[in-house]
Amino acid sequence: MVVNIQYQKMKSSESLNKLLLKKLERLGKKYSWVIKANVLFKMEHDKAGEDNICEIELSAPGPRLFAKSKSHDFEKSMAETVDDLKRQLEKRQGVFIRH
Repeated sequence: MVVNIQYQKMKSSESLNKLLLKKLERLGKKYSWVIKANVLFKMEHDKAGEDNICEIELSAPGPRLFAKSKSHDFEKSMAETVDDLKRQLEKRQGVFIRH
C-alpha cells in the first residue's frame, strides 16, 4: 500500500508518521486489496478544543473509503479514524466474500 501523508497549517512529525505507518501497515496486511492511503493532518481553531483533525482516504476496489476525526490530540484522532476505516473495510470484505 502506498501512503501519502500531508500536514496542513503545522510542521510534520516523524513520530506521528511512524505511528500512522504502523497502524496502516496492519490494515494493509489484513486487507491486501487496499491500494493507496491519502492522509491529512490539520489544525483548526475550535472553541471546544478539538482542533486536531485526521482525515484518511483509502483507495480500494469499488468506491473510496473515507474517515475523519477531530480530537484534542492527533494520536487520538488518528486512532478513531483508523478504527472507523477498519469497520468500513470489514463491511467491504463481507461484500467481496458474498460474490
